[in-house]
Order: sequence, then structure tokens, then C-alpha cells
Amino acid sequence: MRCMLFACLLLIALPSLALDRLQVEGYLLPNGLQVLLKPGTDRAHVAIRLVVGVGLSDFNCAQQELPHVLEHLLFSGLDDSGEGGLEERMQSLGGEWNAFTSETDTTFVIEAPARNQRKVLDLLFQAVTQTELTEARLEAARKIVEREDGGHYSHLQRWLDHQDLGKDASNQLAIEMGLRCADRASAAGITLEQIKQVRHQWYAPNNMTLIVVGELDKLLPAYLQRTYGELAAILPSDHPAPPVTRRAAERERTLMQGWVGDAAKLHWYFVQPTAEDLPPGVWDLLQAYLDWAMYKKLRLEEGLSYSPGSQAEAFGDTGLISLNADLDRSDIKKAQAALKNLTQQLHTHGLDRVMFERLKAAAVARLAWAVQGDSGLADYYWGALSDYEEGRFADPARALKEVTLAQANEAVQQLFADSGYVRIEKPLIGYDDLALSITVVAILGALLILSACIVLVRYRQRSASR
Repeated sequence: MRCMLFACLLLIALPSLALDRLQVEGYLLPNGLQVLLKPGTDRAHVAIRLVVGVGLSDFNCAQQELPHVLEHLLFSGLDDSGEGGLEERMQSLGGEWNAFTSETDTTFVIEAPARNQRKVLDLLFQAVTQTELTEARLEAARKIVEREDGGHYSHLQRWLDHQDLGKDASNQLAIEMGLRCADRASAAGITLEQIKQVRHQWYAPNNMTLIVVGELDKLLPAYLQRTYGELAAILPSDHPAPPVTRRAAERERTLMQGWVGDAAKLHWYFVQPTAEDLPPGVWDLLQAYLDWAMYKKLRLEEGLSYSPGSQAEAFGDTGLISLNADLDRSDIKKAQAALKNLTQQLHTHGLDRVMFERLKAAAVARLAWAVQGDSGLADYYWGALSDYEEGRFADPARALKEVTLAQANEAVQQLFADSGYVRIEKPLIGYDDLALSITVVAILGALLILSACIVLVRYRQRSASR
């Protein structure tokens, strides 16, 4: 009765709900599964996201591929027809699906016709709960994961990783600071018992969120109660602390990316302060300000970089904000000096009020069209689950509007109080240096040949005189 009542209320409220993307009907099934349902604007379509609260960071460095391997195993088939038969069943329903394992969660992503939404959810339910885990299927999943990660992780590759050859600057710095595992996790040693334990321990309704956006079936709530509501809840597991230890990192390093070339990249990283008195939106606005300030400085004024900008990345509970510029290798020192001048000016004098208010208004306006369609809404809800409370997601526009210039200045003061970490990516040698080296080698070779010829002629002359 409760589900039927909810369905009636949902249908009555469809027009008003669809207009307000932040208002989403959500409820908990008795087994703890969180359900979020949102009428969409794309006719005859639904976007489905099943979010399972287990990711790579829930395991130690050697076992971090466990949830990734399980994700692939759950697409290995429900019967003797295997993976191909499972995919054919989804195709027959007109849908398509995929899955992603991140640091914090594993998410199954489905796009499907609205008329088949219950059948598609049936197939997802069967894949998650009824897939038979066997040694043969585990071996196939291991090979898939290894190929996705670049092939078998050999001793040579491990040695090269330890020399920081081929790593991008962010990962190199995160490893050096102890925010990320030094060695790449391997699927080779994963056992079937470990996989079964992960499914038993984490794939439980009270560790899942089901998001459905689109033309909702009026019987969907009752259907979910009858199917997904029958899953047995478990005692939830605590998410462990990140399996790394903080270390000191070098302030400046040059990383080899390739062998020959004139292109280079400059990255200047700063640890994002954990300032509880500053609103989260202040960092978004500060990034927008830094993007424009760097564009003006490095492209318009100095002509050093075509697409400079900032980036925010999270490694466990630590955030890094970086200033990045694509450069010619001959301009690296100039760009460093320009960025140093910019950060010192911001740290000393703060942000320009007119520029700040203009960029804040633009950021607020952009939110009105940044998320489009059922799929975009479903992905937005997936990424903002921590902001959902009492039927609504937090309003990002309001969060940005409430950020003051004083708060932004406080944030930039804290961010640039430390000198940060500079990482320069460039090939081993530039084309000019290569040409010079070839010329020098050619000259030395010619001189060597000439010397050899002279010695040979003199030797023959001496031999003839005897």
C-alpha cells in the first residue's frame, strides 16, 4: 500500500517535479536500498544508475583491482550463452549498458526505452545477484582487466614506474606524497574466494542507490518493492582509511615524457586547505578566477600558452589544485616567472572585485544549462548523492551566490601560503638539440674519418719509402 500510494503521489506531481531538477522523489526500501526517481524530459527513454558503495580505495594497494574484476565478472553471463548471450538479451530490449569502478564506488549505467524499463531492471538484478562466479570466468575477467591496464605488469614495467618514466605529473606527485600506491595493482593474484567475499560484503541493498530518470512507469515503485526489495540487507562494512602514508615530496622536478619534441607542460600544484569556515563553492569560483587570470597572463599578455588553466583533483581525503600550461620547452622559465608573479600578486592583493563578480555571475548562469537530458540528470544525481537530503539536492547556484569576495580572498591566501610543487613534463631532447647533436656527431665523424685517412696515407708513404 505504501508503494502504491507513493506511485499515485508521484504521478500527480509529475509536471512540477520535472520542472525542478533539484527536487527528486527518494525513499528507502525496508532492506535499506535508496531509490531516487525523477520524471525526465526525454520521451520514451529512461536513464538508470545503480551505485554500489565500494571502490578501489576500499582495498589495500595489492588488492585494489578486486571491485574492478568483480564488475567485469557480473557481465560474464547468466547461463551457458555467457557474456554474448547476456548482451543479446539487453540488445533485444533496445538498451545498452556499461559499468565503471572509481576510487569510491562501482556504478552500472543503463540507457533504455521507457517501455522496457522493468525488463531492463530485471536483467540488471539478475546480473548483480545471480551471475555464477567460476574459475574460468574469473580468468577471463583477469585478462580483460590486465588489457585495460596496459597489459601484463612485468618487472621491467614496475622498475620503470619507480623511475617515474611515463607517469603523468599528477600521479607522480600523488605517489611521491604518499597519496597513491606506488605500484600498479594487478589482477593476477585475485582468487575466486576474494571475489565472492567482495560481492557478499559490499553488494547489499543497504550499500546501494538506484537512480531512475525519464518517462517513469507508473508501476515502478511497486515493482521495485517486489524485486529489489527482496534483497537481504547485511551489517554494513566500514570504509577503511586510505592505504597510504603521507610523505614529503620534492618541490620541483622534471619528468621525461617521450624522447624527442619541443612541447612541454608546466604544472604547479598546491594542496587545497581543509578550511571548515569556507563554503565548498568558494573553490569552484576560485578555479574560475584562476582560469581567466592565467588565460589573460599567459596567452593574451605573454603569448606563452594556448590553453592554460587550473584543475582540482582528489586523492583520498587530500585535494590538489594545479595551475597548468602547455608550452614550448624554451618558454618554461618565462612561464614559471609569470605564474609566480601572478600567484604572489593574488596572495598579496587579493582578487579584483569586478572580475570576481563577473565570473561569479557567469558561473551561476552556466548552471542553468550545464545539465541536459535524462542521462545528464542521472549522472548529476550520481555525482551529488552526498548532497541529497529530504527530497532535494543542494542548490549549487545558491552555494555560488553566497560566496563573498572576502571568502574568496581568504581561500587564495590559504592556498598560496605554501610554495607548492612544480612538475615539468617534457621529452628528453628538443628538435634543435637533436639537430645540433646530429651535426656535432657528423662533424666528429668526418674529422675521425679524415684523421684516419691522413694516418693511413702517411703509413703507406712510410711503407713505400722503405
